[in-house]
Amino acid sequence: MPKYVVLWNWTDAGIKDVRETTARVEQVKAQFEQRGVRLDVHWTVGPYDGIGIAEAQDDESATAALLWLGSSGNVRTTTMRAYDANEMARILEKAAV
Repeated sequence: MPKYVVLWNWTDAGIKDVRETTARVEQVKAQFEQRGVRLDVHWTVGPYDGIGIAEAQDDESATAALLWLGSSGNVRTTTMRAYDANEMARILEKAAV
C-alpha cells in the first residue's frame, strides 16, 4: 500500500485551540480510516509542528483524506509520496539505471 509523509503546521485557527490537538488528531484518524487511510501522527519541534505517516489503499484515497484535512482549516500540509526498498528497486529497474 502506498505510504506518504505528511508535514504539517498549525494555521492561526489551529493554534488557538492547541489544547485540543490530541483529541483533534483522534478525530482526524477516524476520518482517514473512513477513507481507507491509516495515519500515525507525531508532534515535532522545528520548522513543522508535526508529521504524519499515512498508508492508503491508493493515491485517490490518500488525496481525498488530505483534502478533507486541509478543509478543516486547522493545519496546512506538505505531502510526499514515500517508497520502501522493494518499490524503489522496481522504480530503478524501470528507469534502467
